[in-house]
Amino acid sequence: MEKRVIFFLLLLTFLLNSCGTSYRRVVWVVPKHYGSKECKYTYRVNGKVYCVRKSSYGYVEVGYASWYGPGFHGRKTASGEIYDMYKLTAAHKTLPLGTYVKVINLENGRSVIVKINDRGPFVKGRIIDLSYAAAKKLGMLKKGVAKVKIIALGKKVDHRYVASEYQKGKFYVQIGAFKNKLNAYSYKHFVARKYGIKTKVVYMNGYYRVLAGPVFSLDSAKRFKKKLELKGIETSFIIRL
Repeated sequence: MEKRVIFFLLLLTFLLNSCGTSYRRVVWVVPKHYGSKECKYTYRVNGKVYCVRKSSYGYVEVGYASWYGPGFHGRKTASGEIYDMYKLTAAHKTLPLGTYVKVINLENGRSVIVKINDRGPFVKGRIIDLSYAAAKKLGMLKKGVAKVKIIALGKKVDHRYVASEYQKGKFYVQIGAFKNKLNAYSYKHFVARKYGIKTKVVYMNGYYRVLAGPVFSLDSAKRFKKKLELKGIETSFIIRL
């Protein structure tokens, strides 16, 4: 009987470790930490501080994935959503919540897109904790772990993925660049009189640049650039200040 109990405990420990569940929760948010410009905010788990990235833009990572299922089904995630093991979601330590990522199983070539709505896995050597449904699509349920590649797609807006932190800001369209300051201001006033467009002159990298704007999203800047071109104003590129 004693041997059976020991065997059961060893088996339970193995299962918990393989799915990365025994090291999850509790997440303590740290209001200020090192003053890092890269962190949107930080939090602490088991004495270790994690830096949540301001943006998912360009994020690619290779490592081992695990999955978590029935033990957490119906519980609240770090995002406040209720964990549903049958939905395509995942936990990541540092990507912004709400980010969608493509996960590729490097062992069999299968892939899946999941939404990051939770934190974890807090197990050394694991980079993402997948839902039951996601792990099933990747063909890793039985093994419990798999080597994967993560590619951040951004947040989902109107059926497409955007790195939202890079979509917002103060954008201008450069419509002229001059070595001579007087020429730059002459062109600025000419454009304002003829087209009624708000402009400004900014000295950057040796040139007095005439900038039209601002507008407050990258999509708006693209539309504004096209509008200027239709008016006959030669444009060069969009810049963000």
